Amino acid sequence: MSNQKKVSDYFCVAPWTHTYLSPQSERRICCASREEASWQKQYIDSGLANNDEYKPVSLEEHWNSEHMKSVRKRILNGENIPECQVCNGNILNLYTYREYFTKTLFPHKVQEILDNTDETGYTTMKPISFDYRIYNLCNFKCRMCGEQLSSSWESEKRVMNMWDKKHDRWMLPENKEKIEEFQSYVAERELWAAVNNKTIEEIYWVGGEPLMYDIHWKVMKYLVLTGHCKNVTVRYNTNLSRDSYQNDELFDLLKYFKKVNMCCSMDATGSVAEYIRHGLNWDKWLELFKKGIPLNQKYGMDAMVIDVTITLPGLLDMKNLIDLAVELGVKSYVKITFDFDPSAIMSPMCLPRDILNPILDDLIEYEQKLASSLCLRRTVKSVYLIVLTKSPNRFAINTKLCQLKCLTLNTITYTEKLKNLQISLV
Repeated sequence: MSNQKKVSDYFCVAPWTHTYLSPQSERRICCASREEASWQKQYIDSGLANNDEYKPVSLEEHWNSEHMKSVRKRILNGENIPECQVCNGNILNLYTYREYFTKTLFPHKVQEILDNTDETGYTTMKPISFDYRIYNLCNFKCRMCGEQLSSSWESEKRVMNMWDKKHDRWMLPENKEKIEEFQSYVAERELWAAVNNKTIEEIYWVGGEPLMYDIHWKVMKYLVLTGHCKNVTVRYNTNLSRDSYQNDELFDLLKYFKKVNMCCSMDATGSVAEYIRHGLNWDKWLELFKKGIPLNQKYGMDAMVIDVTITLPGLLDMKNLIDLAVELGVKSYVKITFDFDPSAIMSPMCLPRDILNPILDDLIEYEQKLASSLCLRRTVKSVYLIVLTKSPNRFAINTKLCQLKCLTLNTITYTEKLKNLQISLV
């Protein structure tokens, strides 16, 4: 492509710098892209897989595949591509992955992209940012999560015989064995190659629960021992149920890296948090989170962050979570429970507007009465704009629509009572 070509508002550097792999070996542009599944549909995918056989592809096969070249070509042509609707439409949160990759992480790569991509979308650049979810290993059963990203949910589904051999093909024993072999002998080696070659510039540790991954601790320790850590940004999405493994201490390792962004998942406080995130010990989490706060002195306010997924019960406890963020002097990142229609009862968007709006208005009034800080204002603004979403591109919620979505009368009655429900009863 000509180096005179200007980039559009839809431009993102991720297809040239970043690579994602799910625990089921599905490759994507990033974790927020909506693409068609090659074999096993992921929770955010735009369509069902049309391939009955598990045929994973290597990073080399994927990187300049026809699909990836098409994505790059369309982005450079200024198109608002459907694969990127989550960011382009602010569906999940206000601060998008596109902004993170393009404006925060790799703004200096734009010219290199233009100089090293031909008219077909082929690029000579290689991925330098990895989000490799090798396993779904996780010790929690968060109520807005599922079996693809949590081995605990997977185990429960097996025990309760609540899985379908047609739609959950990855859970079949013969496929599980193939997946484990590919993830171990292909995916792990791809990640290690970038680490050993010192080409890696960012790692996004996600799960499952990444702090339970043996490879996480080995890679982090190796980066410190080789000194390449000073060139690497590490980003986490973790339940923070542990901070050590064998003889390694997480916060001792992190202090050597170029930049750190610990997104510590928490959606409410106390017993409400323990209800939402089954397996959580609230007091233990708070102890470990406070232990990591000194990272903010070295890396800034984005080092140790409360990562909030807005759920229905969590929304009703949001004031307590806001108070905690202010007390600790930390930021909150906010996203909503992912939904494309109001049938997801864990999402606040299932509520009729006459119930939802007053709850949100009360949160805004609460914020205005406090001595506002940046972290507080960002949290409340995110809650209000994401959940209230009066813009026409979001679905309108009412009881009639809930009925159309085949929700039970008990569910509708439950939501109608939420307005006066004390949070201690949730």
